[in-house]
Amino acid sequence: MTASSDLSIVDYTDAHAKAFHDINAQWIEAMFVLEDHDRHVLTHPREVILDQGGAILLVSSPEHGVVGACALMKTSEGVFELTKMGVLENVRGLKAGEFLLRSVLERAATMGVTTLYLLTSSKCEAAIHLYEKAGFVHDAAIMRAYGTTYARCDVAMSYPIARK
Repeated sequence: MTASSDLSIVDYTDAHAKAFHDINAQWIEAMFVLEDHDRHVLTHPREVILDQGGAILLVSSPEHGVVGACALMKTSEGVFELTKMGVLENVRGLKAGEFLLRSVLERAATMGVTTLYLLTSSKCEAAIHLYEKAGFVHDAAIMRAYGTTYARCDVAMSYPIARK
């Protein structure tokens, strides 16, 4: 499968609830187990993410439809977690994850985000490489502050937000 220049970003609507859930449940269950926090976020994305001032972006391909998702979840004023980023396994060669991550970072810049962080596991080597390539750095302070959110979390990273 070759990378597609036909990828597009779609803003989440409630019609995307099943895709958001299924895309994320697929990758989490392939490597870990769905934790209570995962289930809550994936079954209540409007209440937990959007109604709190966050955003959910989806990446779509003309051939495959919605193939990936990522959320910016507000954890406090100006502080957002980049979370629930996943791409369907059968389309990983499209570079949809890179396209989605760039789009999410662009969106964060328009939302007044002062701190952007993510939590992951060292088992997610490809994802960590993608995050590092995009400019995320490993961050011990973020790990101390938020690392207990998931049992699987042993890596915390932050993104240097450009100040204007």
